[in-house]
Amino acid sequence: MTTDVTIIGAGLGGLVLARVLHVHGIPATVYEAEVSPTARSQGGMLDIHEDNGQPALQAAGLTDEFRGLVLEGREATRVLASDGTVLFDDDSERGRPEVLRGELRRILLESLPAGTVRWGHKVSGVRALGDSRHEVTFADGATVVTSLLVGADGAWSRVRPLLSGATPEYIGRSFIETYLFDSDTRHPAAAKAVGGGAMLALAPGKGIQAHRESGGTLHTYVALSRPQDWFAGIDFTDSAAAAARIAEEFDGWAPELTALITDGETAPVLRILNALPNDHRWGRVPGVTLLGDAAHLAAPNGEGANLAMYDGAELGKALAAHPDDVEAALTAYEQALFPRSAEAAADGDDLHELLFGDDAPHGVVTMFNG
Repeated sequence: MTTDVTIIGAGLGGLVLARVLHVHGIPATVYEAEVSPTARSQGGMLDIHEDNGQPALQAAGLTDEFRGLVLEGREATRVLASDGTVLFDDDSERGRPEVLRGELRRILLESLPAGTVRWGHKVSGVRALGDSRHEVTFADGATVVTSLLVGADGAWSRVRPLLSGATPEYIGRSFIETYLFDSDTRHPAAAKAVGGGAMLALAPGKGIQAHRESGGTLHTYVALSRPQDWFAGIDFTDSAAAAARIAEEFDGWAPELTALITDGETAPVLRILNALPNDHRWGRVPGVTLLGDAAHLAAPNGEGANLAMYDGAELGKALAAHPDDVEAALTAYEQALFPRSAEAAADGDDLHELLFGDDAPHGVVTMFNG
């Protein structure tokens, strides 16, 4: 394959693509805005699914390395009522082992040849040059011309406008992220409530969701269904005041649950949730395609990282299978991508209705039991 492959974004999907191409002897270059692999926290736990994330890592030849990252026991799940009553509790393994996102990214980076990822390359613009070629301009004024451009650059992709006029829209709900450290010693009541894996305390329109990561670290996402201007009225630069204001929305809930908000040991971080249309697709444009959130940003449903990795693996395999016909590879990849991502997005909407709809928490308890 003589086409040069340029990947924008060193998230999990872009790195899996680069790795699968490398396995097949196809060089690629990944451009990433972050200045280094450790420039920011890479998020929390990921459950890696049997039908997409695990096959993607297998295609990348990293199954053994992945298995070495698994945190045993983190598949445990419990659902609590707002008063702390346990409504569902299951510590069995369900074929979705949990790993830390940052560690998964690390093994992917270590599997690539030195220099594959070019750090500190923030894209400021892209344009079509004709004949399947595109020019990428970076914030420092540097440019690169490529005959195959892959947008793996997330929700606000700079590559997407080459293919689609769609933009993400607010779903009506946001998360606030907090952490507790050394919880078994310093926050024993909260640690006991969360248990050994994931904990969901839910009510219509809101919820407190936490996961035990390595050791005693508890990573919490507080969900609130509120307009964006409601969140804009909270000063998140004042951590204590912001946490107190968020906790007010859970007045009367068990103190071991609200402690996950008020006792947070990092500044609460607002995560505004946006999504592309569930049926987002585009016509074939020579020399460019998308993967992951750039292609199918959806409400968080446990599938995002898995789908991104699967996209990367499937695109890499398609390019390897059509070394002399890139357009055939992109066509095959996109024809499978569109229905797959639409189905996952619709499933995500259904899950959010179970989690935060009028029947919460009973709907999700019924799902787990059934």
